[in-house]
Amino acid sequence: MLEIGLKNKRSYVVREADTAQAHGSGTLPVFATPAMVALMERTAMESVQPYLAEGEGTVGTRIEVKHVAATAVGGEVTCESELSEIDRRRLVFALHVYDARGTVGEGTHERFIINNERFMAKLR
Repeated sequence: MLEIGLKNKRSYVVREADTAQAHGSGTLPVFATPAMVALMERTAMESVQPYLAEGEGTVGTRIEVKHVAATAVGGEVTCESELSEIDRRRLVFALHVYDARGTVGEGTHERFIINNERFMAKLR
């Protein structure tokens, strides 16, 4: 059952493909904001997926982040998510990303629970 306070944690080592250079979001070989956002969304999504009915998923609809520190290639980053609000099918998460030196980013993320088949049918 989905409950406020549900937490998840995901870590990985920053690769060349995760850099601002690779994403085209900057010129330096450091952890890119788009890569951080993807980590945040995945961490939140994975936290609730086991509690959804068969055939359901979530889609991200809003994210607000601060990227406050750089992480070099080879550095490990960890994201922690906490479900902070449930409003019917709308879920809101608090997010914190850090590395060995401290906070890298933080923010909030909104996702909606959807029926996967109906969602995709609307696109056809």
